[in-house]
Amino acid sequence: MTFRVIALDLDGTLLTAQKTILQESLDALALAKDAGLKPVIVTGRHHNAIHPFYQALALDTPAICCNGTYLYDYQAKKVLTADPMSPQQASALLELLTEHGIHSLMYVDDAMLYEHASGHIQRTENWALRLPEAQRPIFRQVASLRDAARSVENIWKFALTGEDIPRLQSLALTIERELGLACEWSWHDQVDVAAPGNSKGKRLAQWVESQGLSMDQVVAFGDNHNDISMLERAGLGIAMGNADDIVKSHADKVIGPNTEASIADALRQWVL
Repeated sequence: MTFRVIALDLDGTLLTAQKTILQESLDALALAKDAGLKPVIVTGRHHNAIHPFYQALALDTPAICCNGTYLYDYQAKKVLTADPMSPQQASALLELLTEHGIHSLMYVDDAMLYEHASGHIQRTENWALRLPEAQRPIFRQVASLRDAARSVENIWKFALTGEDIPRLQSLALTIERELGLACEWSWHDQVDVAAPGNSKGKRLAQWVESQGLSMDQVVAFGDNHNDISMLERAGLGIAMGNADDIVKSHADKVIGPNTEASIADALRQWVL
């Protein structure tokens, strides 16, 4: 099978712990583009938190954002397809989070909103402040996420974080059971909540089909549970060496960690 698309998760996969892309990865992906392949970012991030990486890769493909909730065209600066959460679903979720004393980051339209600056939010904002102003994602503190949810056009997802992982796991099960929303782990201490039916694999398959291609022509790289849907569907699903064992079990290949030239080596061995 000749591969035509390279689907790339960001955090824990293409990015190092310092939120940079290895030069080896940049060089290999540039060779792939020259050979006619289409690299595509498939991430849990908001589109406005992808700028530095999208530009470093010099991409012209749309990005799949918030675990497949929407497809964003950077060239036209618009959402192409989306399945956002309804205000009613967001309100019910926020009520449940208040009951459990869990703070959240709400991804909407062109910004990320929060009431309380938790550790995760502070770390992400500190990273953003190191970027050139034109590349900084928009974080905004609001008095009430409930009020904000009624005033925005689209609610992409909520990110819930905490040090008590068993508590987060229990809450995720409650959210799925009582509210019918979808919960996916995007980091070891972060569970993302979105409208049901969204996944990286589903949105990626839709875009691939729109290009007249099939998922057999896709090689996908990922490291966390929210990547499983695309690793399973891809013609070649590759898990990073730093991935959870459950994620590795859903991949065709397991390579080295994101701290090494693992993606570049894999592309040269199986794709280029």
